[in-house]
Amino acid sequence: MLGTHTAALPDCRPLLADPDDLTLAFQPIVDLAAATVAGYEALARFPGTSGPDVWFAAAAEAGVAAELEALAIHTALAAVPSLPDNTFLTVNVSPHLLGTAPVQDALATRPDLRRVVVELTEHTPVDDLDALRRQTLDLRERGALIALDDAGSGYSGLQQLAVLRPQVVKLDRALVSDADTDPVRMALAEMVGEFAGRIDAWLLAEGMETAAELAAFMRLGVPLGQGWVLGRPSAGFAPLAPEVVRLVTAQAARVRLTESVASLLRPVRQYEDDDDATVPPPAVVVGPLGEPLAMLLRDARTGEVYRAPVSLRVHPSAGVDETLRRALTRPPAQRFDPVLCTDPTGAVLGLLRIEDLTTARRPT
Repeated sequence: MLGTHTAALPDCRPLLADPDDLTLAFQPIVDLAAATVAGYEALARFPGTSGPDVWFAAAAEAGVAAELEALAIHTALAAVPSLPDNTFLTVNVSPHLLGTAPVQDALATRPDLRRVVVELTEHTPVDDLDALRRQTLDLRERGALIALDDAGSGYSGLQQLAVLRPQVVKLDRALVSDADTDPVRMALAEMVGEFAGRIDAWLLAEGMETAAELAAFMRLGVPLGQGWVLGRPSAGFAPLAPEVVRLVTAQAARVRLTESVASLLRPVRQYEDDDDATVPPPAVVVGPLGEPLAMLLRDARTGEVYRAPVSLRVHPSAGVDETLRRALTRPPAQRFDPVLCTDPTGAVLGLLRIEDLTTARRPT
């Protein structure tokens, strides 16, 4: 077991015969932009095959819910000195138990709570949000960050978001599972993310199990991720597996590409100005050195073909939003003409349609 106990452990009898029957597993929380471990969540483990939820439910029935949770907190805080550099440890706390004496005593075993994220689970409604806010303020004054679990799962969660202003917001697993195939889930996740940004909080997508789910949330710009696709819980503070680093790095590169106009390029025919060949529009008229001189377009209303000036050229690394803004501030006659994409030498790479730019732009 990581760390050592330096204070009396909470008494969880008759549920546990020995406090060491509660052990910890640590699941990585990943910085998706950097493909590195940002922190770990401490997860309680017990003897036998029953999951933690069964044990904590049994503790509640036995009247030792606060004591068992305090033991988990005490054990987790003892592992903080062993954390790898530049990482944090997330410790789960039930909001309705945060003010109890056993939990407060367990939190007091480590006065300095820097590098600790106190994650408030949302399984039991909280009657006194003002008291909870005062308790979390005390934790912040000692250096802890506050995270709110299962955000977006119900009205009580929205209330806690508004009152507590957590620094980390964890998406409800129901919004993460199969989100890559469900635009409604993605829209709800985006809504929670926008709120998190308004209160200067980090959004964390928890429970990602597939590469497709990971890709969907990375495209959405979610900064933190957690789930089996990134790393399973282990007995120690394990680094990311090389294949996970490659997966996240490759997806981050795709995201950077899709934020630029490069992915929206459409091929376009080119012909020299003195070429007599009939070229159907759209096409680009080029000079003897391949420089674009004009565009050959078709009027959508009349069907007539006409030559239009090259009113805007961009590099393929240009941002979608910036390119669209520049396009729509052109003179009215050229405002909805395609945008020409060229390389640094001026060679034509393709066209960008206003419709494609509008569809691809990121919400603000």
